[in-house]
Amino acid sequence: MEEKVAFFIRETLEALQHLHTCRVVHLDLKPENIMVDLHSPTPGIKLIDLGDAVQLSAHRRYVHLLLGNPEFAAPELVRGTPVSVATDVWSIGVLAYVTLSGVSPFLDESPEETCVNICRLDFCFPDEYFRDVSQAARDFVSSALQQDPRKRPSATSCLQHPWVGRGGAHGGEYSKTPLDTTRLATFIDRRRQLHDVRPVTNIKGLVSGSLGNTL
Repeated sequence: MEEKVAFFIRETLEALQHLHTCRVVHLDLKPENIMVDLHSPTPGIKLIDLGDAVQLSAHRRYVHLLLGNPEFAAPELVRGTPVSVATDVWSIGVLAYVTLSGVSPFLDESPEETCVNICRLDFCFPDEYFRDVSQAARDFVSSALQQDPRKRPSATSCLQHPWVGRGGAHGGEYSKTPLDTTRLATFIDRRRQLHDVRPVTNIKGLVSGSLGNTL
């Protein structure tokens, strides 16, 4: 149900909020790095694999090398520009999109084409996948998937969004139609087969050329 998706997004944001309070950015948020603790009365989220995480400094700008599949990567990772805590918020937006629809917003035939879609902000909410998803959920995704990191909400602000906040979307008015998990199962199977950790090569040239052709 959509309400369950909002619950897990909220739990993930609370874990992320703790990291960001410590000025630590995860930089590799994806389904494989989000674990659910089912041993407690209320399922809890644990973020794992902080191998790419870095503690940001006010005196040094940090550029992170994009490795492997860029499906959850923010535009600044693709472009090779400095990262920030907003980089993780983008990944939360992609995660919410995927769990609501079962499809990936920017995925294309190759990592390079996916990167171009990310930098173009080339995504939408096809009725085929989002017919039964609330407007509040779409608004949350759109707020996180902003190309300019400065315009993305912080993890704390995300937690105050009507769809995520404990009051629920418009007082609990989530969509009551069960989500179709068939596509999500296919998504999970595909992700299990990913083992590529090669750097995406010449992406700056590809993105610049592609964006230039669209002007």
